[in-house]
Amino acid sequence: MAITTAASKLGTSAFSNAAAIELRSNATQAEIKQIITAIYRQVLGNDYLLQSERLTSLESLLINKNITVQDFVRQLAKSDLYKSKFFSSSFHSRFTELNYKHLLGRAPYDESEIADHLDLYQSQGYEADIDSYIDSIEYQSNFGDNIVPYYRGFSTQSGQKTVGFTRIFQLYRGYANSDRSQITGKSARLASELAKNTASPVIAPAGSNNGFAYLPSPRGQTPSTAFQGSQAFGGGRLYRVEVASISQPGYPKVRRVNQAVVIPYEELSNYFQQVQRRNGKIASITPL
Repeated sequence: MAITTAASKLGTSAFSNAAAIELRSNATQAEIKQIITAIYRQVLGNDYLLQSERLTSLESLLINKNITVQDFVRQLAKSDLYKSKFFSSSFHSRFTELNYKHLLGRAPYDESEIADHLDLYQSQGYEADIDSYIDSIEYQSNFGDNIVPYYRGFSTQSGQKTVGFTRIFQLYRGYANSDRSQITGKSARLASELAKNTASPVIAPAGSNNGFAYLPSPRGQTPSTAFQGSQAFGGGRLYRVEVASISQPGYPKVRRVNQAVVIPYEELSNYFQQVQRRNGKIASITPL
């Protein structure tokens, strides 16, 4: 059964009928390797993993059934690999959001959860903070020793707040997206809503009129719009292209939050190349 009638548009179809992935006592080595892949995907936020980055010693322990899935998740979250991808490169509030997503499968419910983990990190350190997720009653009751953590926020469950359903969409951007490739980068996604104790809207996917990839200016200013060509150009088909994180020329380097341009179809390829050279990202393309 689909999570919502818009599951396919929101990118949650992959989780609609998916069963929890569990390491069973009679699992073969091939099945355990699939479980290891699922753990990497969940805990690393679907980020690309190089062969040289794999934790081969940890994998061997699980393949030989010397540790549990919970042990693997714990050590992966404490590893230099996880730290380099999410801790060292993100604001701490963003890091905490991701820990909730990766380790508990949901978004934070209120600002106190962010504050509690910040206090724990400052007083006891990184490993104690990670242990607090893994050793929690919430983790044990949902995943136990041998279930791979999964996104619980997409469905209503006992003990889970309804606000978690809308907030998870602020952290989740589709089955093919990763937590390090999103346009907003290292910034926290839920800071404002948690501070105001308000619920998040479920934002439509990129490409629609209110696509999540397009970000309004934080100062409320309308993004600049340039008309490069007209209907007299080429076939007359015009497209509105939304661009984010583009670098402005000159020094110091300035990165705009967003930009909107309207260009003819024949110039799309050339414009995309310009955006790529300036380290920008295409947020959406809408025909006019």
